[in-house]
Amino acid sequence: MSNVSTTITQSVDLKKKDRIPYINAVILMGLFTFLFLGAEYLYVNVLSRMVSEDKTVLAQNYALGVSAVGFLLYPVLNRFCKKRLKIIISAIISLAAVLCIALICIGTAYTTTFIMGLVLFLLLGLFGSAAFYVSMCMMKTDRYLARTVGISYALGILLQFANNNLVHSELMEAIVLVVFLLLFVCMLIKNDWSYCKKDEPSAALPSNDETGKADTPKTKRRASVGILMMLLVVLMTFIFSTLDNAVTLAHANGTIDIGQWPRILLAFSGLAAGFVFDIKNRKYMGLIMYCIMILSTISIVILKLTGSFLVGLIVFYLSAGFFAVFFTSGFMELARHMRIPALWAGMGRAVNNITAVVIAGLVLNLLSSDSNLAVIILVLVLFVAASIVAAVYTFQRKIFMEQFITDATDTLSEEEKLRKFSEAFSFTEREAEVFNCLVNTEDNVQTIAESLYVSRRTLERYISAIYEKTGVKSRVGLLNLYNK
Repeated sequence: MSNVSTTITQSVDLKKKDRIPYINAVILMGLFTFLFLGAEYLYVNVLSRMVSEDKTVLAQNYALGVSAVGFLLYPVLNRFCKKRLKIIISAIISLAAVLCIALICIGTAYTTTFIMGLVLFLLLGLFGSAAFYVSMCMMKTDRYLARTVGISYALGILLQFANNNLVHSELMEAIVLVVFLLLFVCMLIKNDWSYCKKDEPSAALPSNDETGKADTPKTKRRASVGILMMLLVVLMTFIFSTLDNAVTLAHANGTIDIGQWPRILLAFSGLAAGFVFDIKNRKYMGLIMYCIMILSTISIVILKLTGSFLVGLIVFYLSAGFFAVFFTSGFMELARHMRIPALWAGMGRAVNNITAVVIAGLVLNLLSSDSNLAVIILVLVLFVAASIVAAVYTFQRKIFMEQFITDATDTLSEEEKLRKFSEAFSFTEREAEVFNCLVNTEDNVQTIAESLYVSRRTLERYISAIYEKTGVKSRVGLLNLYNK
């Protein structure tokens, strides 16, 4: 038993000391967020001097749609290209992106600028998908997943805020984007080489016989969880995009200039979302996001009925950060257990972008009309649909994750099994030791307390924490969960 405890302790201690991969993941995803927002800001500014506002918005929507294609193309590149070839391709793509930024900045003709923008966002989509996948690989476990995503999102927003307020020339904006792009690509290549293996089906995925054929029920459940998550993001995107456009129209029709400062609120909401979502190993992430969705739905109704711009503005910036962290971390968590992780790691951003593009025209036309009742009815219908999908997804995800934990521990050694189980439920170092004593000995509480050199009351606190994290209420239940 002492050897098992030592193995767990060393594993947890190593994880506490080895923070570099998490810091790299924060920087990598933060740089991508900044690059995407910065490129979008530059692109829209240049186009707005050439064509009407409607045409500019349309071009912006096309760019977002093309970026979603880039997110979906990366898994193909990752699956069929060897690492050295990927490095060469990454270098070529980065040079092409630099050329696109330069041509956009010059802005000599609308057609050239428009096409360069589409190419740039296609390439940024590829880089974004790679950033989320490589970041997932760097994080050995999902224990700090949401807060890592939240911190990176806040970093990207703050970098964009600083760029908008400190740099006052499009040429300098383009130069800053190029510098950060090259830094991003270097980090991406270095960490991909260090942390990512060839993208193959997860070793933890079960087989139903010796031939290695996938277990059909489990494969279907895995597919259903992914599809439900995509549908949930689509419905939520519809609601949050409606709130976004409602606030934008209210601002455009009024005299209030919101300026750049609300972006600080957006960064704060993303940061807060990361830490709140990670409570109890993201046990309440879905419930918290559902409450945010309720608040957003109510805000749309209030905005349409009373025209309260301030309420809509505050709720939008608070909810947008929570939503971005929700779909990003949600898909990154699923990706680790899917057959093509590189496809699913960036799926959240792809689904969000393509949905926003598809519904943009419908939402703007509906909000611009005088039919407030139609808007309210549509939003309520979407809310009900999202509620149903959220309930089904939560249930299916719970079953899926429990089954994964069971399958992953079936063929492991006792030490590895304990370590995996401890990581899955985010046990602390001492909780892992207590858990080991509870499931591998028949000692009573007092004996365990003496062997670990803690008081009985302290030990009982550890046991209560273990019960809460695992969702069981007794030692027998804990043993059954561990051995099932």
